[in-house]
Amino acid sequence: MAATLSNADVLGYEVDRVGLDETVGRCRALIAEAGCSHQVSLNAAKVVRARSDDRLAEILRQAELLNADGQSIVWASRLLGDPLPERVAGIDLMLRLLDVAESDGLGVFFLGGRSDVLARAVERVRSSHPRLRIGGFHHGYFSDAESADVCAAVNRADVAILFIAMSSPRKEYWAHEHRELLTVPLVMGVGGAVDILAGSTARAPAWMQRAGLEWAFRLVQEPRRLGPRYLVTNVVFLGLVLRALIQRSRRSAPAGLHPKAP
Repeated sequence: MAATLSNADVLGYEVDRVGLDETVGRCRALIAEAGCSHQVSLNAAKVVRARSDDRLAEILRQAELLNADGQSIVWASRLLGDPLPERVAGIDLMLRLLDVAESDGLGVFFLGGRSDVLARAVERVRSSHPRLRIGGFHHGYFSDAESADVCAAVNRADVAILFIAMSSPRKEYWAHEHRELLTVPLVMGVGGAVDILAGSTARAPAWMQRAGLEWAFRLVQEPRRLGPRYLVTNVVFLGLVLRALIQRSRRSAPAGLHPKAP
């Protein structure tokens, strides 16, 4: 896959070559367009899972906006010679879009999470953004048969942004499968961001965020749950980057220097 001036090719995925400010501008432009656009945040775990999940891989490739959420994606892009400017953390983008929605008079809808956690998050958002129109919210514990009704509720709310607080890849699947039923201009998967908004989960200190070490902070918080997953995912991701580096060096080597096939 060839990258363009506006994106970087990172292990076969065209990641938008934008920082947080420009991403907010892109989201504003998508909101102004007709149809339903999907913003997706990319990290090492999704890259690894997509190797055996064709459905997720296709969603990543079709997203109208694909951001480097994980610092590992930024580091990989730089190692592979197609650098991204910075990480665009999903929680940071969500907070900025809440500011945009409030200032521009746009409505938002929150979907996903436990009812109690979601209610606390919404109350906190109402306190921090008193002029923001929250069109509605709905927990994430609904069946596939109820999805059409959930879409109808979002549409009735007449909002500009739908934040989906589900785990991956469910949030990517759900957004992709139901976008034809949705009239909301922008859909963004926010995962555990609602837990942070609700105060149920603490976010890493600012210096760890800047250093790309938020994953380490989460690991310390939940070592039993995240330890094995991080270990496997990171090892596989590093292997993918190493293989891509070897392939890149072979392509750039002068003619005659490539190792001969046995």
